[in-house]
Amino acid sequence: MTDAELARAVALEAGALLARIRGAGDCSGKTLGDRGDHDANLLILDRLRAARPDDFILSEESVDDRARCAARRVWIVDPLDGTREYASGSDEWAVHIGLAIDGRPAVGAVAVPALARVFATDDVAATPPPLPDRLRVVVSRSRAPEIARGVGEALGATMIPMGSAGAKAMAVVDGRADIYLHDGGQYEWDNCAPAAVAMAAGLHASRIDGSPLVYNCENPLLPDLLICRPELAERVLAAVRAGRG
Repeated sequence: MTDAELARAVALEAGALLARIRGAGDCSGKTLGDRGDHDANLLILDRLRAARPDDFILSEESVDDRARCAARRVWIVDPLDGTREYASGSDEWAVHIGLAIDGRPAVGAVAVPALARVFATDDVAATPPPLPDRLRVVVSRSRAPEIARGVGEALGATMIPMGSAGAKAMAVVDGRADIYLHDGGQYEWDNCAPAAVAMAAGLHASRIDGSPLVYNCENPLLPDLLICRPELAERVLAAVRAGRG
């Protein structure tokens, strides 16, 4: 099984588990979110350790083993991206299985159960649909970054509120949106798998200053992200610079 096949299989299985947990209806709210985070994390760790025993794993839901910093290959996972959405009954949540090799987002799979789909680096289309007349920017439903609103206004774009980071990134991958711009509060597990998938699909993925995304850092904070159509990258980055004065 290739790394991409493994990532897809694990994301699919974890997504199915999370759907079953929520569908059982025996818990709700924070209890449901905590259970989903915990159980999905255990499944993912078990599958990755069995298949790739020599690799390290950085998970949002596990204690960080800093020995990973010296490793070339580190799986970076978010067992339940969008815990709040999942716990509230929303469909805007995802499972992230990413693999960083030498600090770069090399392999990834993002399961979006609401779409009955797993987006993976070995099977995403690299031919996007034509750009719409009015650009579309996906932003957080609960806390849209000020910079994203400013860039949207500068580009005359429509703002589309959406839940989890994975759901927003995959909306750009499958052509439902054109730009995902985030500033503040993300960690490596929030965007490693989405960035890997986006890049495999031929999209631009970077920090919002245009610098490369680097993973497996000692501090996993990676607060800002731009995923967009490649032909829009310079316009978006210029609007970000203008907005920051």
